[in-house]
Amino acid sequence: MRLFYFNTVCPIQIVSRAYSSQAVAEIVDLVPVFVDGREIKVPKGVTVLQACEQAGVHVPRFCYHPRLSIAGNCRMCLVEVEKSPKPVASCAMPIMPNMVIKTTTDLVKKAREGVMEFLLINHPLDCPICDQGGECELQDQSMIFGSDRSRFTEGKRAVEDKELGPLVKTVMTRCIHCTRCVRFATEVAGVQELGVTGRGGQAEIGTYVSKLLSSELSGNVIDLCPVGALTSKPFAFTARSWELKPTESIDVLDGLGSSIRIDSKGSEVMRITPRLHEGVNEEWISDKARFSYDGLKRQRLDAPYAKNPKTNKLEKVTWETALEIVGEKLSTADAANLKAISGKLADCESIVALKDLMNSLGCVQFEVEGVDAQAINVDSRTNYIMNSNIVGVEDADVVLMVGADVRLEAPVLNARLRRANVAGGVKMATLGNHGDLTYPVEKLGTEASIINDLLAGKHAFSETLKNAKNPCIIVGSAVLNRPDCAQLLKSLHQLSDMYGVVTADWNGFNVLQSSGGTTGALDLGFVTNKAKQTSGTNAGLKVIYNLGSEQTTSYANESNKFVIYQGHHGDIGAAGADVVLPGAAYTEKDATYVNTEGRAQRALAAVAPPGLARADWKIIRAVSEFAMVPLKYNTLEECRSRLAEVSPTFASIDEVEPSLWLNGASYAHVGNQTTTTKNTTSSTVTKNAQQQQQFETFASVPLRSVIENFYMTDAITNASATMARCSKAKATGSAM
Repeated sequence: MRLFYFNTVCPIQIVSRAYSSQAVAEIVDLVPVFVDGREIKVPKGVTVLQACEQAGVHVPRFCYHPRLSIAGNCRMCLVEVEKSPKPVASCAMPIMPNMVIKTTTDLVKKAREGVMEFLLINHPLDCPICDQGGECELQDQSMIFGSDRSRFTEGKRAVEDKELGPLVKTVMTRCIHCTRCVRFATEVAGVQELGVTGRGGQAEIGTYVSKLLSSELSGNVIDLCPVGALTSKPFAFTARSWELKPTESIDVLDGLGSSIRIDSKGSEVMRITPRLHEGVNEEWISDKARFSYDGLKRQRLDAPYAKNPKTNKLEKVTWETALEIVGEKLSTADAANLKAISGKLADCESIVALKDLMNSLGCVQFEVEGVDAQAINVDSRTNYIMNSNIVGVEDADVVLMVGADVRLEAPVLNARLRRANVAGGVKMATLGNHGDLTYPVEKLGTEASIINDLLAGKHAFSETLKNAKNPCIIVGSAVLNRPDCAQLLKSLHQLSDMYGVVTADWNGFNVLQSSGGTTGALDLGFVTNKAKQTSGTNAGLKVIYNLGSEQTTSYANESNKFVIYQGHHGDIGAAGADVVLPGAAYTEKDATYVNTEGRAQRALAAVAPPGLARADWKIIRAVSEFAMVPLKYNTLEECRSRLAEVSPTFASIDEVEPSLWLNGASYAHVGNQTTTTKNTTSSTVTKNAQQQQQFETFASVPLRSVIENFYMTDAITNASATMARCSKAKATGSAM
């Protein structure tokens, strides 16, 4: 059970909407108040506005937001409180026992009408051309409290628009100075770039100096703005809100699996906005998740392709032709020369279908893009998920980030860490190269060898870990693809056991995956079976089934390889393929993904795939027919039943299944250079010695984040013109 506190004017402001009154009553004292003649009990310290909300009475507001500090700027939330000489701003007034609150009196109505009249004095009445039309809080409230004519006869002021970058469009004449955007940028995003200059009628919101918003969460100010002062620049003048069809889904462009709403018109995705999910993203999403949707329209694979042996170029073919070629290659290939690769955006239905298909053909070689699955030891989920959960990181008192730039890999998670640091005093430390995380951190260095110093108790930070009650380690996904990955993970497990990172009631060992398809692939055991792996009998034939992976370095040196690429974009993976099968993007199919904390989630199809593209699991099902090893499931429901058979994770959606911590047993075999015994083979000793040598060789190699450019990380974002403009603006400091 958790209460969210914000260090504001009212220091014990409680976000009551996330919890029932019964849950709150278990934690805090309740006091009686009267709202419009009805007695209710509310937690001590909440504001009058929150008490009214709990009583089911809506109080209009513009500046108040439950996740931001209290400003009390707009005064639209005025209510009458007994024995108070004048109406009070309910957002900033703490409740008192037996307080009598009235929200429907003539005095309240007149006060709100007066506030509305002042707000509209300088506001341009340009609703017909405003992108906020239909979703504007000022528009809604003016229908209730506004007048049909104004007493203001002077000229309205005009304010110069600010250039905030390629994402946020500004029409500052519409601004009502609620300061939501300022407080979000400062308190949540952690960038000191927005503020108020001037006083009274000359007040303006903008940047102190002419500069762009540098936050990876900047798009959230669009949702926060109650008027049309801040709107989406890519979405401008493209559609009206009432023309859009909403579809609830999830984001897969990072490992968090943020809840999103996809708004579409016809066959085109028009915009993406966040949905509330307290356990994952609260109500924020990253700019990449919000604005990269234009990449869904560019460089798409909308038909099957096959390489012409005469010209050595890919040419369009029919589905039947492509499936016949793929089926023949798979069915005639030696099992030892087959390999399957899962991409970072692959959904779980297609992964399990591909694994079943390749297993039916005798294939034992599998690879997950960006991850050394053999080194991780996927037998226990605790080795590759966030065991403390996304919400649980706020319960830590010391956080050590290893090889992770959380601001780039998971901006929403970074906002949680910032809140824990600033409001809760959680101590942060980093090991590796990273940029500004928006909160103070202790930089331990960049080399992996520092972990050995921590294990030996020689490092100054060792004492901090030792004294921590709930220490937490966040391992970046880049660590999972280093040559010394196994030895590094073993050392981190030893560190966890040594400093109490994992106890009976706390597991602070966390692996932060950077993409939406990685955790699901590991849950489904998409890993090479070393016990069955043998050298191929037909070395001249190698067939590789690439499910959306753009990382082709793993088989670039293979001779006479035949590559089958199945994906939704014509990127690097498709360019080097012999046959291309057009799949569907995450907005175009009903699919299951598992986020970095091991939470299975469902994405829903908002639009249809382009052209002849199809849902990926259906393509693999058709391939199995032509390969003469038909899969045993024909419907999506049957495929999902197969998911639940393989892993219990998929039996419950939107829930996190607890995992068993093996106390370092997962890596007990790694790097042991003990004397050979009767039970230890020479090959094992050689392997362990090699692992130890690798660790010593790469110990001085800096730990880096897997992401260098936040805006360009996968096939969708690489095809996005908006993300390209953001990348250029980031590099040059100019939006032009």
